[in-house]
Amino acid sequence: MISNSVFKNTVLFLVLLMVSCRSLTPNPSPKERGAETAYNKDIITGADNYIAYLPYLKDKKIGIVTNQTGIITIKEFTEVKNNTNAGSDEAVKFVKTSIVDYLLSEKIKLQKIFAPEHGFRGTADAGEHVVDGKDTKTGLPIISLYGDNKKPKPEQLAGLDILVFDLQDVGARFYTYISSLHYVMEACAENNIQLIVLDRPNPNGGIVDGPILEKEFTSFVGMHPIPLLHGMTIGEYAKMINGEKWLNTSTSSGQGIQCNLTVIPCLNYKREMNYSLPVKPSPNLPNDQAINLYASLCLFEGTNVSVGRGTEKQFQIYGSPFLPKSEFSFTPVPNFGAKEPMHKGELCYGEDLSKIEKVKQLELKWLIKAYNTTTDKNKFFNSFFTKLSGTKKLQQQIEAGTSENEIRKSWEKGLNEFKVMRKKYLIY
Repeated sequence: MISNSVFKNTVLFLVLLMVSCRSLTPNPSPKERGAETAYNKDIITGADNYIAYLPYLKDKKIGIVTNQTGIITIKEFTEVKNNTNAGSDEAVKFVKTSIVDYLLSEKIKLQKIFAPEHGFRGTADAGEHVVDGKDTKTGLPIISLYGDNKKPKPEQLAGLDILVFDLQDVGARFYTYISSLHYVMEACAENNIQLIVLDRPNPNGGIVDGPILEKEFTSFVGMHPIPLLHGMTIGEYAKMINGEKWLNTSTSSGQGIQCNLTVIPCLNYKREMNYSLPVKPSPNLPNDQAINLYASLCLFEGTNVSVGRGTEKQFQIYGSPFLPKSEFSFTPVPNFGAKEPMHKGELCYGEDLSKIEKVKQLELKWLIKAYNTTTDKNKFFNSFFTKLSGTKKLQQQIEAGTSENEIRKSWEKGLNEFKVMRKKYLIY
């Protein structure tokens, strides 16, 4: 006899297999997709590709690095009575659930949860200290990987056989989930623990742009010599960290260590495809527009210009009290994700970018325009700008009045070298 659980999993695998084998259509209807079978067309994330990773996890003690973005689509069966003598049928629907809940339902021996910036539920402000605790739903201990404990300690990993990593990245160097990935990989390498990364699409696709991080400006918002937009999925990026031996280089040989890494790929994914996230990756990235503009507008976080924290259009608008009066204005107030927003209670003038077409590069025009029109240029930049840009040159170029085209030309050599290195690690 085949158990009900095995039967259901087998049916779901066959459904996934059929979806992966069929040709992609430009815009399949909900009926063609099987209603809610996928977030975008027929893309199956690494987490949804469960048939590839569950065998690794059976009968092992597992830890997981995840948050609210660790979403998986599962098939639910419910009994429905019919009007025939046959009795009843099974109705099927696809539902989204947490990867944590799914693994527990599969009797995986999940021991603890490691949470990055913003916490396990993704509700903490950017930079806010997140404390350890316990998940109220599952009772599992939660260990924060932010603040003073960015890297899992040996005692926190003790007893684990495998660590699973499932976070949604947005393709920008200063988005700290890839920094957490680095420290997790390093801890796994040092403690002989296998790491399984469940891959997810990059919503900014294949955009590779911006200055390369210079080593002296390494920080948690920029750990590796890559451009601001790296154009890779988080699984591909993990392969690059490992392959380039960027992990702990303080060994006697001077060579970086490597971890036992397995990347579970997405199915039916191509880099040029649009991918709309099913949940907010962090409190101040509420929609596709904000995610697309994030890298371009985040540079304002190193200036006296607000990017809309404390409004409902975070990373879709910019402005400050020091820019010229214009038709568009906003006043930041404390809200979810911004307890103390920049220029709280002050009228800010700037631009609303919430309806513009999707950008396909790192845009500098708004930053340059704001600098050129601010009331006091000496107070425009702050020390954080250099950390975000990863170089002193960009600020110097803007202050010197260098044109955007000339600034872009200064990136070309570094970008071309990065693209050659990146090519070795691409999956899609």
